[in-house]
Amino acid sequence: MSGASERQGPEFSRLAEEYGTPLYVYDGDEITERFRGLRGALHPSLEVFYSLKANPNISICALLNTLGARAEVSSLTELVTARKAGVEPRDIIFLGPGKSRAELAACMDEAIYTIVCESVGELALINEVAAERGVVAPVALRVNPSFAVKGSGLTMGGKPRQFGTDEEQLFAETDLATRFPAVRLMGVQVYLGTRILSEDVVVENTTRILELAERLADKLGFPLEMVDIGGGLGVAYFDGERDLDVDVLAEKLNPVLDAFARRFPDTRMIMELGRFLVAVSGTYMVRVRYTKTSMGENFAVSDGGTNHHMAAVGIGSYVRRNFPIVALEREDEPTTEAWNVSGPLCTPNDLVGKKVPLPPLATGDLLGVQRSGAYGPTASPVHFLSHGYPAEVLVLEGRSHLIRERDDVTDMLARQRLYDAAPGDGS
Repeated sequence: MSGASERQGPEFSRLAEEYGTPLYVYDGDEITERFRGLRGALHPSLEVFYSLKANPNISICALLNTLGARAEVSSLTELVTARKAGVEPRDIIFLGPGKSRAELAACMDEAIYTIVCESVGELALINEVAAERGVVAPVALRVNPSFAVKGSGLTMGGKPRQFGTDEEQLFAETDLATRFPAVRLMGVQVYLGTRILSEDVVVENTTRILELAERLADKLGFPLEMVDIGGGLGVAYFDGERDLDVDVLAEKLNPVLDAFARRFPDTRMIMELGRFLVAVSGTYMVRVRYTKTSMGENFAVSDGGTNHHMAAVGIGSYVRRNFPIVALEREDEPTTEAWNVSGPLCTPNDLVGKKVPLPPLATGDLLGVQRSGAYGPTASPVHFLSHGYPAEVLVLEGRSHLIRERDDVTDMLARQRLYDAAPGDGS
């Protein structure tokens, strides 16, 4: 697949000149090709829901929606984003362990497909909010299964977790499907982990989730209208990792999905994908402001750092490993030196890359952190030192689109208020 990493230096130079740095660039053609390639390979009964948490920009969501992706949201703003991006209510699910009353009310007012419930206490609140509105809320149960995933960069189930309700607790229930009259149980969701790079692990997880969903629906006595098998498909970031082979995955997974679809032809099967769809498309561009040496090591001090790209510090690992980083205008030159790429923050942790092989660098060089389309600025401390959000650009079919303006000083101060220091006011 083509991607942002294959863009040429001159194009990045033009984007940096037009929009400035730091800058996130998303390759829309890469997103399109990646989605269509996966969609064409996997069983037609499996629906892909885009997890907005990976990259909640409304233009990214809108692009994926035009390609056929549905939406998985986890906040009121994500719900509004998905609707404004054109996603239909029947193609939206809402999950998260700490939903507010206002979020639940919005789900019902928008008549989304289902609320994924993560505790019995939340089920009671859903029932209360639905009764107030005179509706019956469709609800899928998120299960924390007794089994755990292997080969995941971040485990989400199989251990004591804030996510979902333990499998044993749900199977011990006797009247859950009838206890709450304003709730209609209709599905099961299990999300075991993320950054999975093994096709066999995905297949094993899916097989066990489908079996668990069938048993739970039968035990609690509700129709199995939906099974959400989670997702967690990973992308390779680091040395020694490999990307999932979509064809191999499909060859092994499709028979499992087909067997279930034949037995439950009216049940929607859902896979949640975020990182897999958008990570490869993104490049975080920074400009070198200063170069220096310290105790024998080279430092490239740049105009952006971990305030925009906290994921570069490490993803689910206690060992520091670098995202792929290149000198965008000098990719043909030999990487003869090791460079620590830092940003403008007053903390030693502000290292986007450590001992990165690069050409000899100088002030003004343009660096790109590749595979940065997921968990970028919105998963980073963008307000640290009051630098604010970077600009974001989508490049699609040869045209660049500014899809987020960078914050300026006015933006950073707009919501702050200076207290009234009236003379003699001791309150």
